[in-house]
Amino acid sequence: MKRPLLLALSVMSSAVIAGEDVVYSVNGENYQGYWSEVSEDAPLVLLVHDWDGLTDYEVKRAEMLNQQGYNVFAVDLFGQGVRPTEVKDKKQHTGELYKDRAKLQSLMSGSLAQAGELGGNLDNVVVMGYCFGGAAVLESARAGMNAKGFVTFHGGLTTPEGQDYTKTKAPILVLHGTADTAITMQHFADLAVELEQTGVQHEMITYSGAPHAFTVFGSNRYHKEADRKSWQSFNEFLGIQTGQTMTIQ
Repeated sequence: MKRPLLLALSVMSSAVIAGEDVVYSVNGENYQGYWSEVSEDAPLVLLVHDWDGLTDYEVKRAEMLNQQGYNVFAVDLFGQGVRPTEVKDKKQHTGELYKDRAKLQSLMSGSLAQAGELGGNLDNVVVMGYCFGGAAVLESARAGMNAKGFVTFHGGLTTPEGQDYTKTKAPILVLHGTADTAITMQHFADLAVELEQTGVQHEMITYSGAPHAFTVFGSNRYHKEADRKSWQSFNEFLGIQTGQTMTIQ
């Protein structure tokens, strides 16, 4: 189980990057994200949490991206102080947003706007997410969000009725576990066909033996090799889409 959100520090070369919790408002409701800045002109990564809400896991991933030269805004889609620990509560919060796609899109665009207010470069941004967050990323891609790329790690892949990818403005990277029984390989194949038919540039990779949530450190689903390989593919994609040169840690 992931721990509650904590303030964290990360190190890039000899510089210390101090992250900060940020309370922001979308449609009159408060949310609590996490902002960590490397430099004013660095590319931006908008990072979206899984169904646990924004916790130490996303903070750790933000630190890893800081070390590679990216500013990161880890968004909050559940609300300030809402970090569910029971499965029924996680299903409730994600289910509410799946049922209200307009709200989900508004929260994503509002979070991106907040990243810009914090100093993030909205002209050079990649949007990425885990599990539920991956589904939210694809929601934003279908809604026509302005970004250089969209990345989902073991995220939901189905397209809701009435939606498609005709408005998508950037390439999509899908990183998925072949042994995922929650998001099946049929979902994976259906998305591949849809993206190809729509003409959306994409790369889709599966990792043998990797179950759902294979990137979550310390969990019984963690798959070290799939995590390492998917992180490398993600960083290569980031570098290409944002023009950033880096050494993968």
